[in-house]
Amino acid sequence: MKKHNFSAGPCILPQEVFEKSAQAVLNFNNSGLSIIEISHRSKDFVAVMEDTRKLALELLGLTDKGYQVVFLQGGASMEFLRIPYNFLKNKAAYLNTGTWANNAMKEAKAFGETIEVASSKNENYNHIPKGFEIPVDADYFHCTSNNTIYGTQMKAFPETKVPVICDMSSDIFSRSLDFSKFDVIYAGAQKNMGAAGVTMVIIKESLLNQTGREIPNILNYAKHIEKESMYNTPSVFAVYTCYLTLNWLKNLGGIEAIEKVNEVKAELLYNEIDRNPLFLGTAATEDRSNMNATFLLKDETHKELFDQMWKDAGINGLSGHRSVGGYRASMYNALPLESVEVLVNVMKELEKAVN
Repeated sequence: MKKHNFSAGPCILPQEVFEKSAQAVLNFNNSGLSIIEISHRSKDFVAVMEDTRKLALELLGLTDKGYQVVFLQGGASMEFLRIPYNFLKNKAAYLNTGTWANNAMKEAKAFGETIEVASSKNENYNHIPKGFEIPVDADYFHCTSNNTIYGTQMKAFPETKVPVICDMSSDIFSRSLDFSKFDVIYAGAQKNMGAAGVTMVIIKESLLNQTGREIPNILNYAKHIEKESMYNTPSVFAVYTCYLTLNWLKNLGGIEAIEKVNEVKAELLYNEIDRNPLFLGTAATEDRSNMNATFLLKDETHKELFDQMWKDAGINGLSGHRSVGGYRASMYNALPLESVEVLVNVMKELEKAVN
């Protein structure tokens, strides 16, 4: 039976990425060696790293605009620490829209004053706050573009002269934005980019070395840029899957092409959530995420039947985050429309079964 993988991350990747990366584990570039055993400083892997960094800037429209790309380890959670270490001199402004945004703000407190410009925590993060003010003297403004746990997504970003830093871990490369409005973008690979184990950080060079703080090399973005993501041994397999996935996206037509597909998938599922009397969406309608649709059964007595139905249909990873429960359908770039159609049909069949 075909599987329909709605897992929130690590998540579904394109089939061709699975096939090509699996082949590379056995025999990379017809070298007779595996991608996971060759030197990260070998000619073949250095080319992969260079091409992946170039592809990232190309797809985001940031080539030759003063940005550098590094691929680092530690997940986006490591960047919660590395961001203030490198950029917070006096105070920083944070928008608190979910668990990861809240965690990022907590890490920054060790380096200076943190100002929570707005929060939806008291409403269980069910919406994106709007109309907030960003202090003009802040060193930077930090936001999280998409909130996987709560199913909300920023549809617009504030206009400010303060440098903007954005955690785009769960919606990077999924929609068209003017990415030059961001001074730093970071994202864990395991949603739309590749295998878990690597984080992409894109930095406007003019922002570096402004704090006057002595930063340990392993935490210093400038040092990683200088060493071209080779300061220490990179996660070679994870970087290679990023290389394959970004090539797949480019061949599809880039972000504009995949955005159209993502909008169709999200509209199909949200229409069923709103139509079907058995289900209830949990995120404010205007802030619903195209990547992570969160919803509940209005009557929990139907849970056992519904869970069995979607599992029987080959659906995987539909349960909500353990902190909130309910259901979460993660519809990242590589999830085909067919999988959303299968889920919607199961929801319709449940309605027939209980009525």
